[in-house]
This record gives sequence, structure tokens and C-alpha cells, in this order.
Amino acid sequence: MASGGLQLLGFVLAFLGWIGIIISTAMPQWKMASYAGDNIVTAQALYEGLWMSCAMQSTGQIQCKVYDSLLKLESSLQATRALMVAAILLGLVGVFVAVTGMKCMKCMEDDQVKKMRMAVFGGVIFIISGLAALVATSWYGNRVARAFYDPFTPVNTRFEFGSALFIGWAASSLAILGGSFLCCSCPRRETSYPPTRGYPKNASSTGKDYV
Repeated sequence: MASGGLQLLGFVLAFLGWIGIIISTAMPQWKMASYAGDNIVTAQALYEGLWMSCAMQSTGQIQCKVYDSLLKLESSLQATRALMVAAILLGLVGVFVAVTGMKCMKCMEDDQVKKMRMAVFGGVIFIISGLAALVATSWYGNRVARAFYDPFTPVNTRFEFGSALFIGWAASSLAILGGSFLCCSCPRRETSYPPTRGYPKNASSTGKDYV
């Protein structure tokens, strides 16, 4: 029962992490304008994401523009895109594999060993998915921080961490944690000894032999 609860907890955490990775990938707030200079602009807020750049007016109206050409983008941004998409696809595979190996599911009930291995394999896939998202978000965040502290970057064009980065960090951590729980949820095999056979008892002699 304890291993089943740990397995269910691991799957829920990993699934929530996978959903968070999808949300983080789709959000345009990967970095936001800092406005750290003297000329503070309050009329709009600028955001940039993996797929588009957006500007939010003071009235609440948001205007977004999708990046025109893939070839014109920086190689680092393309790599970040690829890692996040790979994390989403791996998480999708991990969901199906982990569900198959869950104890509460009726799939593969005849072979508990294979069912156990499917749960562990699903946990490994979730860990790889979380690591891919963690590398992508950390790499992007490092680029934002380096550009912010670069003295050659104009003050009015500096960016800070956006909310999508924080969601991505939290989601990747949940995916890794949930995958680890899935890998640790399988009970250890106990050493089974063959049952001891009792020696046959000699028939008690009555002391009388019949011919």
C-alpha cells in the first residue's frame, strides 16, 4: 500500500510538472523589459517569449507578433525551443508509459514484473523530460542575466526574468521529483526460501503383527 501511494504521488507530481512545462513553453513572458533607466515608460510593458513578442498597453490591451522567420532567430533561441518541445513530447510518452505501470490500472495485471518495470521506465522518462526543460530555462535565464549586466547593453533595452521562466523552473522540478518517486515506488524483492519439508513420521508400531 505504501508503494502504491508513493507511485500515485509521483505520477501526480510528474503530470503537474508536464502541464507546467507546456504552459511555460506557450507563454510569451520569458523575459520582460526592465525599465531600469531614468526614462521610465509606464505606458506599455514589453515581453518576449519563444514564439512571439508582446506589448501590453496601460489600458490592458495586448498586441503580440509572432516571429516571422525561423532562420532569422538566434541559435540559442532555436535550441531552447527544441529542448522545450522535446521535454513536452517526452512527458507525453512518460504519461502513457507510467499509466500502464500504475498499480491502480488493470493493464498488464498478469505480469507484475513487467508492470513494475513500466512504472520505473515512465519515471525515468519524466526525469529526462524535466532535465531537458530545466536546461532550457536555465540556459535562457543565464542569457538574460548576462545581457542585463553587460555594460554595453543600453539601459532602456535590458530585460529581466519573466514569469514563464519561474513556471518552467518549478515545473521541471516537479517532473524530476515525480519521476524519482515513480522510480522509488517499486517494492524491493524479498528473498523467498523454499518451504521446509518435514520428515515423514514413522508409523507407530502397535507391537502386534498380523499374518
